[in-house]
Amino acid sequence: MALERVERPAEGEAGGLLVLHHGRGTDEGDLIGLADALDPSRRLRVVSPRGPLRLPGSPGYHWYLVPRVGFPDPETFFAARVALAELHDELWAEGGIGAERTVLGGFSMGSVMSYAMGLGAERPAPAGILAFSGFVPTVEGWQPSLSDRAGTRAFVAHGRNDPVIGVDFARQARELLEAGGIEVEYRESELGHQIDPSQLSDARAWLELALPG
Repeated sequence: MALERVERPAEGEAGGLLVLHHGRGTDEGDLIGLADALDPSRRLRVVSPRGPLRLPGSPGYHWYLVPRVGFPDPETFFAARVALAELHDELWAEGGIGAERTVLGGFSMGSVMSYAMGLGAERPAPAGILAFSGFVPTVEGWQPSLSDRAGTRAFVAHGRNDPVIGVDFARQARELLEAGGIEVEYRESELGHQIDPSQLSDARAWLELALPG
């Protein structure tokens, strides 16, 4: 399944790739506006794909069905992983920039897919995972692979008053990643289920470490 996508190109030759995966019920245009906030010098190619699902009575697009927070529906989760694997491989082939110069990021459900792709044993390890308001998923048939991700960094940010995905999910993700040897930069705010604009400068500085010039 070919996923629709939007792009903010680099200025000149791209020094890396940032893929931003949107949250539940939005589309590929939702996060592309973060490109200039996270990469104001425009040294990176920034791409945002559209989730594969449309749900009756629900706006926008989705990556998987949600029977319970933290536990994606396996069938739609694995289908989204296949579609994203095809997209990521295509992006790497197109630009000549591999996983080692790629950061996978997202918000909410998009963060879940960033973890799912960035920590999948059969997928190449990215330079970094940028996770706003998400969780490392629990799905039968999928486990995060950490011992082979020594070069991967993570930036995890979450609101303490998040009513959709509780902050404990972020704290658990931090513990899991650090126990697996992944360097984590962690931020909490007093906000709810949203990206804290005050944390974007920290995310930008982290991104420069994950994808140095």
